[in-house]
Amino acid sequence: MSGRNILIIGGSGGIGSGFVAQLLPREDTRLLFATYRPSSYPPNLSPLLQQFPEKFNLLPVDVTREEDIEKAVLQIKTKVDKLHLVINCVGILHEGDLQPEKSLKHINPKNLMRYFEVNTIPTVLWAKHLLPLFKHPERTVFAILSAKVGSIEDNRLGGWYGYRASKAALNMLIKNIAIEYNRVAANTIVVALHPGTTNTRLSAPFQHSVPPEKLFSVEEATRKLLSIIEQLTTSSNGHFYSWDGSIIPW
Repeated sequence: MSGRNILIIGGSGGIGSGFVAQLLPREDTRLLFATYRPSSYPPNLSPLLQQFPEKFNLLPVDVTREEDIEKAVLQIKTKVDKLHLVINCVGILHEGDLQPEKSLKHINPKNLMRYFEVNTIPTVLWAKHLLPLFKHPERTVFAILSAKVGSIEDNRLGGWYGYRASKAALNMLIKNIAIEYNRVAANTIVVALHPGTTNTRLSAPFQHSVPPEKLFSVEEATRKLLSIIEQLTTSSNGHFYSWDGSIIPW
């Protein structure tokens, strides 16, 4: 059977579910895998599972546990021997008492570690375990959602220490992965993507200062990012793209 095999990491979240909704109905999608938090089965994806039972697969994964990531990849391997598109949408900006720091007096070591635990480390673990599924001669994209505030050169306002630092570290890992993948899985294009401010739970507390034209719906954000993904070439490997297709400095 021809078509693309796709994995959406964090497929039950705001942007992740948007990717699932857009990619699943496509005729060129052969199988689509989506991960969700084991603690909460995603009711938002149930209608799609009922509509596309033959091509949609849900995988419970706690991305902070390498054993969960490894188990999910093994499950994927029972159904396919290659992937053509992987998008990592997992990330946190706030949860419970965890909030972006406005100044140094708000720095908390446990909160800093939590940002890195969710925003940074999982991507390199996925890259480690997914590599065998990228070693094939067909065009493949491994895209990771980052954030413009993680750009060191673009930082003009400061603040948000943990989120900025975890995304900056993520960007370095993405660059490293891109370099190594170029040697061992040469047809895989590794990129970071900035979706812009999207109307999801992650951005909800911080939307008051965003101009209406810069606050994107999930459908709009994912459509823009998919347009970028479709246009990527091997020369795009290792770059950081904004939602409008422009390159963001690391």
